[in-house]
Amino acid sequence: MTNQNGRLSMPDVQPGYRSLFISDVHLGTRASQADLLLELFRRTEADTIYLVGDIIDGWRLKGGWFWPQAHNDVLQKLLRKARKGARVIYIPGNHDEFARDYLGHNFGGVEVVDRAIHEAADGRRFLVIHGDQFDVVVRHARWIALLGDWAYETALVINHWFNFVRRKFGFGYFSISAWAKLKVKNAVNFIGDFEETLAQEAERAGVDGVICGHIHHAAMRRIGAVEYINTGDFVESCTAVVERRDGTFEILRWADIVARERAAQPQDGGVRAAA
Repeated sequence: MTNQNGRLSMPDVQPGYRSLFISDVHLGTRASQADLLLELFRRTEADTIYLVGDIIDGWRLKGGWFWPQAHNDVLQKLLRKARKGARVIYIPGNHDEFARDYLGHNFGGVEVVDRAIHEAADGRRFLVIHGDQFDVVVRHARWIALLGDWAYETALVINHWFNFVRRKFGFGYFSISAWAKLKVKNAVNFIGDFEETLAQEAERAGVDGVICGHIHHAAMRRIGAVEYINTGDFVESCTAVVERRDGTFEILRWADIVARERAAQPQDGGVRAAA
């Protein structure tokens, strides 16, 4: 949650939100954290759900089919929420760009649009967009984007085994690629440029803020007069953005929340208090 100083605090999970924003799930890849996303869907409800791009990874599926039951369950859960009355808005990204052929259509209660304007409970208006339209590499050098995607997938494999060893020694999860993003100068500059560009697009649209995805880096900060919000991803950090009933936005760091809850549970074989 953001306080008046713009700082983030760890939110309490609530069963019902006004809106929920999720992006970069990358269903169809081994790195997708579909099980964690399903747990989020089971424990929370929202009046409006925005799917802010790269929900399905069409790039990866073209190279080989990978679709376990959990990935199918995510889509079924979304359709079920739509049937029960939630408004579900799907804004395709670059990895699921095939869905852009169906802009303006409605599939099982899921609206497919290129971008949306979300009005918060307090009257603020936000441009909701994936953000790949403003990534020069994706737009003008697709082969570099595909190479980068392969490198990222390789890093995730390395990250998996790295954390497997860490767990054996009792250490918690550590994301190598997320750490690298904040340490490598070019990556930091790219994130900063992306954020500035999206803020400028929000200004051109005449809105108060922008909610986007694409770069797998959850953030919530002011850039000039614009409120910049990035949903992050459900591959590494497992983050989502929620709007409370009063119009307050916050980042749900779902993997951290689940890890803390599990750590707080009594371990089997532990000493129990006498009755």
